[in-house]
Amino acid sequence: MLVACVFVVPVGVWQVAPAVIDPVTLAAGAGVGICSSVIPYVCDQLAMARMARATYALLVALLPATATVIGVVVLRQLPSLSELAGIGLVVLAVGLHRSQEGSQKGMKQCDM
Repeated sequence: MLVACVFVVPVGVWQVAPAVIDPVTLAAGAGVGICSSVIPYVCDQLAMARMARATYALLVALLPATATVIGVVVLRQLPSLSELAGIGLVVLAVGLHRSQEGSQKGMKQCDM
């Protein structure tokens, strides 16, 4: 990476210089940086603080499936069969975990 940086930076700096000194472009870049990383991170931390651990873990496990659905609907990106299989396995694991959790709660209620 360092070697590539040494060769690419001298060429790239001259090509991006007009965009870097433009205040509108800098503001747009800062806005994209804040909206794409800071805001989701803060929301993630707030959700983690307010939700039960199991619920938060469930939602985080389903993020790839949600991203795939959004990619198909909004961007018309079709996932490969291996990607669909992976998402299916995650959804299956979440479903199995939830069903085991429910049966354990039912057994605890019967024991009392």
